[in-house]
Amino acid sequence: MKDRQRKTSPRPSVADFLAEAIFSGRYQPGDFVPKEVDLCEQFAINRSAVRSDLRQLVDVGIIERISGHGSKVREYAEWNILDPQVTDWMTRYATPNPRIQQEILSFRLDVEPYVAMTAAKRATARDLVAIEEAFEGMGQNLHGDDGQDGRLHSDFDVAFHVAIFKATHNIVWAQLSHILRPSIYMLIETSNVSASDPEESLERHRQLMECIRARQPREAFLAAQAVLKGTADALGIEPGDSALGRQLTFN
Repeated sequence: MKDRQRKTSPRPSVADFLAEAIFSGRYQPGDFVPKEVDLCEQFAINRSAVRSDLRQLVDVGIIERISGHGSKVREYAEWNILDPQVTDWMTRYATPNPRIQQEILSFRLDVEPYVAMTAAKRATARDLVAIEEAFEGMGQNLHGDDGQDGRLHSDFDVAFHVAIFKATHNIVWAQLSHILRPSIYMLIETSNVSASDPEESLERHRQLMECIRARQPREAFLAAQAVLKGTADALGIEPGDSALGRQLTFN
């Protein structure tokens, strides 16, 4: 029986090991990861298995193979950040990496205010119910003595933002919300843990919801910016070169 269990036990994943090291920032763009022979010895697996796992990272643009030198981490701009495997690794491993957090936050600051503005123009009654239900879930799980309430609060927070994406009634935005969900969750979960005043964060979300409900595109845009600025403050990171603070003209 033990022999059978040993034969069916999954081998260690070199891809996951390296993804954790890269996404957490232990290996930076430009760094070389361990050589194949060293990974074979470390994980007690053959070279073809190591190469297969390295190929997973190559295929999504995270590393590149350089003949005679090994495998090097590519620049963040080269990563296929919307690949489901990459977003999964990001959710699991990127929390300690402020550079990746900043990149995701900058993207959200450039995109989500426009999404909120569009939702304020197009949201149906059903969309508004979905946004409100997610908001109510956030409020009901704002405080708690264990991690369960915190997890539920983050789940409803993500659902709130996804509902706004869907309220645009644009198939690209709606699909993008599903792809971005893991990376959005990563920022939300981390910022909710570190937020100094969760009631203020909840109030910013309420104001965004009310702007969408009242069909106020300009105010929804600014309210979405305020929500994301609160996320940036909670994470203690600069948002980077984004739409935050720009003076815009609304029709």
